[in-house]
Amino acid sequence: MTKIQPIGERVLMKQERSEEKTITGIYLPDSAREKRKEGTVVAVGTFEDGRPLPVAAGDHVIYGGYSAEEIEIDGEKHLFVGWKDILAKVE
Repeated sequence: MTKIQPIGERVLMKQERSEEKTITGIYLPDSAREKRKEGTVVAVGTFEDGRPLPVAAGDHVIYGGYSAEEIEIDGEKHLFVGWKDILAKVE
């Protein structure tokens, strides 16, 4: 995988995929799927003073906001999210 290091108070994450079919077996097109606001952290930046952010690579997080920047890395979709948009770590 290409190594990317976020600059500033940003987090790079891989977004969780939404369900492709319902419980009854009906397949949903991308346009009808609910976007999940969960992901797995891939890389993290730092605070302005150089301190590490309180999340680490591999953490499962829930995020909010509308300002995520979507990019493709090695054929997979990833998101850059501002640190302030991360709501919680899932343990």
